[in-house]
Amino acid sequence: MNGQDEKVSTEAIYKNLAVIWLALFMSQFSFLLVLYFAEPSVFEFDFSKPVLDQNAIIIAIFAVVGALNFALSFVLKKKFLDQAIDEQNVSLVQTAVIVGCALCESVSLFGMMLAFVAEYQYFFVWFFIGIVGMLFHFPKRDNVNAANFKKL
Repeated sequence: MNGQDEKVSTEAIYKNLAVIWLALFMSQFSFLLVLYFAEPSVFEFDFSKPVLDQNAIIIAIFAVVGALNFALSFVLKKKFLDQAIDEQNVSLVQTAVIVGCALCESVSLFGMMLAFVAEYQYFFVWFFIGIVGMLFHFPKRDNVNAANFKKL
């Protein structure tokens, strides 16, 4: 068996990235299901309540940390993708996708914690931001190809 047989094709790498992304994406909805079955009262929306209630400090802290994680997900993903292309290391493309998705997933987890701890009815905003962020982190075939292309 030579080195060519051991190499994994670009298409296989891309499919693995897509499966990893899908699993992380679907976890967002499993968090909502857990929240629905554990604390169904938070799904009884009363939009006449203020956005910042008695837990304003906790909500503000979670909002700031969530926004930082959201922004950091794009910064780190770009850093890892640039490094993957510079070093011709395809595994860094996977790292970029996982890190970006994990940071966006943390935003949804902050919303889940607000729903559990503070019974905050606007928790869904955090989920929306996390899900939208993960949509932007969908793996691109071009990134895999660029990191896998060997310069002669």
